[in-house]
Parts: sequence; C-alpha cells; structure tokens
Amino acid sequence: MAEVVCLRRAVLVRLLPVLWTIALGLWGLSRQDSVWRDEAATWQVARRSTAEIWHMLGNVDVVHGCYYLLMHVLFDCFGPSTTTLRLPSVLATGIAAACVAAIGHRLAGVWAGLAGGMAFGLLPAVQFYLQEGRPYAVVAAGAGISTLLLVTALQGRARTLCWTAYGSTVLLMGLLNWLSLVICSAHLATLLWTRAGREVWTRWATASAAATACVLPLILFSRGQSAQVSWIPPLSWHMLIGPAVLLAIGGVGALLDRPRAGRLSVAAVGLPLLAVPQIGLIALSLIQPLFLDRYVLYSMLGLALLIGTAVGSAVQAVGLRLPGASKRILPVVVVAAVVALLPQSLAKRSPASRVDDVLAIASDVRRMKGTGSAVLFVPSARRDTKSVSPDAFAGLRDIALVESPERSGTLKGVEASPDHIRTAMLAQRRILLVTDATQVAKPVTAERDEMKSAVLKKYFTPVTDEQVRGRRVTVYQRLVTGLVP
Repeated sequence: MAEVVCLRRAVLVRLLPVLWTIALGLWGLSRQDSVWRDEAATWQVARRSTAEIWHMLGNVDVVHGCYYLLMHVLFDCFGPSTTTLRLPSVLATGIAAACVAAIGHRLAGVWAGLAGGMAFGLLPAVQFYLQEGRPYAVVAAGAGISTLLLVTALQGRARTLCWTAYGSTVLLMGLLNWLSLVICSAHLATLLWTRAGREVWTRWATASAAATACVLPLILFSRGQSAQVSWIPPLSWHMLIGPAVLLAIGGVGALLDRPRAGRLSVAAVGLPLLAVPQIGLIALSLIQPLFLDRYVLYSMLGLALLIGTAVGSAVQAVGLRLPGASKRILPVVVVAAVVALLPQSLAKRSPASRVDDVLAIASDVRRMKGTGSAVLFVPSARRDTKSVSPDAFAGLRDIALVESPERSGTLKGVEASPDHIRTAMLAQRRILLVTDATQVAKPVTAERDEMKSAVLKKYFTPVTDEQVRGRRVTVYQRLVTGLVP
C-alpha cells in the first residue's frame, strides 16, 4: 500500500508541473497572430522541400539544421500556423519542468520537486522562449532529461540503457545547438562535487566523448558560417548584471540545501547546471561575441531546482511548528509569483515583446499594391515578409532579386548589383518599399541599400506610408520631373 501511495505521489509531483507549464504555454500562444523575424526564419525554411533545406544548410544556419527538418515534418503534417510553429516549444518546456520536479523530488522531497517544477515555467526567460518557434526550449528539454539520467546513475540505479540514453540525449542537444554541449562541463562539476565512483566516471566520459565526437563535424562546418553571429555585440559589464543576479539567487538556494562535498544534493546538481553554462558562455564571448541568454536557456533548470529547494526548506521549517500551515506555503508562493510577474507575462505574450511582426504588414501590402507595382526590401533580410506571406505579394515584381531564397540556398535571396537595381528602379513608376519601422530601424550601410534609398529620395516621392509592429511599407510614386542623368 505504501508503495502505491509513493508511486501516486511521484506521478503527481511530475504531472502537476507539466500541466501548469503547458497551460502557461497555451495562454496567448498566437500572440495576436504575430510572428517575428527569428520565427519567420523557421517558418520559411520549414515550408521548403527537404532538398532545398539541405541546399540552404550548406550556406547558412547549419547549426539549426535538425530543428528545421523537424519543423518541416510538422508543417507537412499539420500545416503552417502559429500553433504548429510554437507548440513543440510548449511541450518541450513541459518535459523540462517534469524533469526538474523529478530531480527535486528525488533529492530534496515532494515540496522541493513540486516547487521547482512549478517555478520553471514562471521564470521570465522561460516564459519568453516557451512560446518561441526556435529550438531553445527543445534543447532545455534535452538538458532536463540528460540531467535526470545523470542523477539516476549517481543514485546507483543506472544500467547500460541509461547511459546510452544519456549519450543520445546529449548528442541530440548538440545537433540542435552545439553550444549546449557546455552541459557536459556542468555534469562534470556535479561528478566532482559528489565524488562519483570510477564506474560512473568511465561511463559518463565515454557517453559524453562519443556525443561530442559526433557533433564535432557540425561544429567545424558551422565555423565557416560564423558571419551569421557577427551582429552580436562584444561582452560588456552591464551584460553581466543578469547572470550575477541569477547566480546570487541560485547561491541562496544552494546554501539552504546545506551543501556538502561527497553528497548528492540539489545544490550539487542545480548550482553547476545554473553557473557553468553562464560562466562558460561568458568565457567564450571573450574570444568571440556570443553572449545571448537563449543559448544557455537550459541553465534555468538549475535555477528552478534551487528555487524549489528553497521553498522546500521553508515548508520543512514551518512544518516543525505548524504542520497545517506548511501545506499552504507553496500555493501562496505560486500565487504571489504569478501576481508579481503578471505584467511581464502579459507583455511577453503581446506582439510588442518582439522587435517586429513579419505578418502584420502583409495586409497593408495587399491593400496598397497596385497594377504594375514593383517591390523593394531594405535591408534584403526584410524579404522574410514575402517568404512567409507570398500571397500578399502576388503581382508585385521583386525588381532587385536575381535568385530566390529557395534557389540560392539562403534566407534572403541574392540581389543584383547596385547598378542593375538602379536601372530597374528608374524603369518603374510605382514602388513599394518594405523596411523596418522608424523606432527599430538601423542606419543603412550596405551599398545596395544605400543606392535604393538614394534613388527613391531623388526620383520618387512617398504617397502612402504605414508602420505596424516594427515593420513599415511605403508606396513611392515616380516624380514627373525626375529625369535620369
């Protein structure tokens, strides 16, 4: 009977965080039918054929190749929509929350596990990527599974199948984003902290090395595409404030767990999982700027574990004097957290939470285009609006484009030389320009874009202008007196 009760309790501890996290993910999932530029990359690539995706990966975005192929299958099965785009991230985050709950339950009890699992979906960074059509939440699920498997091994319950699953999970994480391999260093720290036995060390080293070796070709090949991340700014002191705050919160949770060398505890698992990826990314960013929180989203698993053990410690402390009141601590903490984070939660579920909305301007293009109109994009990356909403651009001639994104194996296509674009522009009487809204636009620096802007300014006049959610479409009419020199 006792075993049945324990089993039911274990299932409940894992199930509640899953349902809670999925509910948070389904809340406002469509974000008012908005899709921003990063998600637009997923959308347009997922709609290509497998051959076209492989062609593109040879030129750009190979680090996300496995994710794109996954989304291609899902788009084929369920059709392109914001639900299909984001639901995998929601489900993956639910799996990650279940792993947090399971680890916390095993190492610190029911309340610590339940609190950690519930806390994970409420963390601001997690709420942002919970509804994101990108691979970071899926990587976090892999981190949760691999860490749970490591804890199983450290508790002496591992079999060969367990280590095979561990290596396979780390491999899949690396294929989705090779920066996630830093988790092996976090697990290494846990093994050192707990003074793991020789057998565990041997099997962990074998599994980690095999996974890393399999990902190594991807790492080496992707280095040739490093220009993709050239826009990331160099590391600065103010960028370290966020990690410092997270480490401080995690440190308090670790102290409450009364960490001790040689003992498997939440602190021994959660603190390295939080700290090592953050510190590792900072170290890498000193060599090449790479510091973006989404690359180490999975470190939030460690923070959730440590928050859970802090709540669990509070429940235990109160339970010694007020057993009845101790059961109300977690509900009160969750309600307080939801209320405190509500403004931020609402903001993250609005289109304004992202820099732009690729879909919003499509309706304006449909309304503003006219017979004989041409279209230009500044910068050329704004062609993603056309790639995601091709029907809106039907009848418009993309006069700068010489090779489509699909044929060129790129995300934005190949444009003609500045002189050819200039000649094509001067042959038009009406041009639609799709660009960034004024508040988010960056200075034009590319030669082609400078030429486009100069010709529009000298030989055309704007007659209609609309700005919606970070995107702008302007109709230019040819000046009657504009003569070609």
